[in-house]
Amino acid sequence: MELIKLILRNTLRQRLRATLTILGMAVAILAFCLLRTVVDAWYAGVSAASPNRLVTRNAVSLIFPLPISYRQKILQVAGVSQVAYANWFAGVYIDERHFFPRMAVGPETFFDLFPEFVIPQDQLKAFQKERNACIVGRKLVQKYGWKLGDTINLTGNIYPGDWQFVLRGVYSGATKTTDETQFFFRWDYLDEVLRKNMVHRSGYAGWYVVRIRNPFDSGAISQSIDALFKNSWAETLTETEKAFQMGFVAMTDAIVMAVRIVSFVVIAVILLVLANTMTMTARERMSEYAVLKTLGFGNRFLFLLISGESMTIALLGGMLGMALAFPVAHVFGKEMSTLLPVFHIHWKTLFFATTLSLAIGLLAAAFPTWRAARMRIASALSHVG
Repeated sequence: MELIKLILRNTLRQRLRATLTILGMAVAILAFCLLRTVVDAWYAGVSAASPNRLVTRNAVSLIFPLPISYRQKILQVAGVSQVAYANWFAGVYIDERHFFPRMAVGPETFFDLFPEFVIPQDQLKAFQKERNACIVGRKLVQKYGWKLGDTINLTGNIYPGDWQFVLRGVYSGATKTTDETQFFFRWDYLDEVLRKNMVHRSGYAGWYVVRIRNPFDSGAISQSIDALFKNSWAETLTETEKAFQMGFVAMTDAIVMAVRIVSFVVIAVILLVLANTMTMTARERMSEYAVLKTLGFGNRFLFLLISGESMTIALLGGMLGMALAFPVAHVFGKEMSTLLPVFHIHWKTLFFATTLSLAIGLLAAAFPTWRAARMRIASALSHVG
């Protein structure tokens, strides 16, 4: 108990220095938490992927469609329990800056395959009954002030024309990691308009989502599905939903790696700052350490004293940085909701930040402790700080 009191008093002896170091530590940990959260948000789709869902797309590229007739054939594959289909619609709402994912989906089964999208049953039934109905995420409703029954106008780019949709459902995420910024409408409405305009792209789906009974059979089932359409004019590539999502992340892998590197550079810089602070502090107190040695206190006591002060400063700064991370992440998440729809600080990030704070405090005390252990009492007593 006396040692703890001494550590706390030593921490507050140079209040300005300690305060500035704690604030610097807080800023570094805040930056670390935000940068790591950016990486987690980038992989949100991968983390949310279900092990019992496969994705079947055109083997050449995702931009090439597949015949809607493939659905019935995929359903006949052993181990497959359900198949849904979807089309990327794109389009423009107001202008290009107001981006959110817009997809045409099969109204019968799509939401059965995605239990993470929580939709009231009456709203889901209304969506299934009305041809131009749509279901949107909770965050989009909050952002644009939409309400049930509103008409939402989109301007098509991949599918030209003015499109009108009636909002019949609002989904919320089953967990915090669920993307609540997506816009879904009925695939048959899209196909009907394309047929009326005699567009050759009618009768096609962009990709199929396949639910399987046993995730351990995903490899064999994927091969069976692709074998069905081998040597056809539209061959398929079937992979797990996680692998499908990883394909998008891999396109920006260099950016993610750069963010990770910067997060650790920030930690390295604050380590040097705290090490410099502790070195200055130890040099000023060298005569005091000599007196303690004269009184019989050994190197172990000096190690606990110096490292305790260093870790206290580091931990206080770390706790302040982590506390600030939540409101900052909330504001940042709102501003970046288009690019990073899922932006939440994970408990693993907090655990990692706490561990780093303690490690920084311990490493920063290494040189001062080594120097105090090697000092000669006579020369230290004559040392002028």
